[in-house]
Amino acid sequence: MLPVEEQLKIITSGTMQIVPVEELTAKLGRGVPLNIKLGVDPTSPDLHLGHAVPLRKMRQFQDLGHRVTLIIGNGTALIGDPSGRDSTRPPLSEEQVEAHAKTYVEQAMKVLDPERTTIVHNGDWLKPLDLSQMLGLMSRFNVARILEREDFHKRYENGQAIALHEFIYPVLQAYDSVVIDADLEMGGNDQIFNLLAGRDLMRAMGLEPQVALTVPLLVGLDGVKKMSKSYGNYVGLTDEPNDMYGKIMSINDDIIPMYFRLCSTLTVDEVDAIDAAFADGSADPYAMKRALARNIVDLYHGDGAGQVAEGAFDRQFKQNEVPEDIPEFALELATNDDGLVYLAKVMVEAKLAASAGEARRLIDGGGVKIDGEAVAPKSYNVEPALLAGALIQVGKRRWAKLV
Repeated sequence: MLPVEEQLKIITSGTMQIVPVEELTAKLGRGVPLNIKLGVDPTSPDLHLGHAVPLRKMRQFQDLGHRVTLIIGNGTALIGDPSGRDSTRPPLSEEQVEAHAKTYVEQAMKVLDPERTTIVHNGDWLKPLDLSQMLGLMSRFNVARILEREDFHKRYENGQAIALHEFIYPVLQAYDSVVIDADLEMGGNDQIFNLLAGRDLMRAMGLEPQVALTVPLLVGLDGVKKMSKSYGNYVGLTDEPNDMYGKIMSINDDIIPMYFRLCSTLTVDEVDAIDAAFADGSADPYAMKRALARNIVDLYHGDGAGQVAEGAFDRQFKQNEVPEDIPEFALELATNDDGLVYLAKVMVEAKLAASAGEARRLIDGGGVKIDGEAVAPKSYNVEPALLAGALIQVGKRRWAKLV
């Protein structure tokens, strides 16, 4: 293993908090592999670069010689993590959770080394808990302290509902750390309460407490809000290479260094050099952005995929060519009582928008073209003849051919 100082340099790069860093230093100083925990609730089938930030940090721990345990929360997902929420999460069925879990693991392994990753499901130990065991765990926690959480506190002060089962979530997440005897648990910065709850429970049950490490929430393509599908500012891990490349090329110059640090495979020294270049004005943002886009596409689609996507991008935007291999969709153009087709629904079915709401926003923003002609704002219903065999373009990167 690398010396402790060199390990800490890599571990602290791109982190928000390490609580307490002195304990992490001591653990690393023993010279034995640590058990690094990341728990994820499979509440959605699709991951984006924001979800991958803690996975990238996990991969750094793997490359340093440590063991990582990825906990699939098929037990905790039935409750739903209240962190950062202003309302109770809608419950998921066990079938939904299991289907999402399978997809999550497949996508996570694009980042993690499968040979060095232990995957467990917390439903294996949470679901068999009986009443006395559950009461024993809950007795270790104080309601007043749980209400100090920012999300719960805001909801309580605003008179918004807090379901009783939501209080149990940090208890169960903490118990996961006890079961696997974690040395360090990581999560987004909004997870700090849950991570510290794990420290408290481990200490109360006679175990050496875990260290809590948080990573920042990745800013989305708009450069303002956190990356989220609901905001439409995301890069999906399963996005096609050309689409992924184009999305990265759309980010603002000021967040390029953040994306290099949190999303790329570059070393800490390489990212530090990029930070310095932006700080002293010597960086070429356009060239840096192209390098970033190639790196990320290669990471999720294999070496060389970024170069191919870059070539397609240049042909489309520098040479004003219609991209090759536009996906084709044979859709039923159902009409309403006025004989018109709901364009937003067509866009969702052609995978040009994640939802009808997003499609309407794109139309209103002037970002939708049919056979090269811009669709006027509020034009949600169109003549069927307009769509028959049409080429639909959304923004500069998304295309679909209706057949």
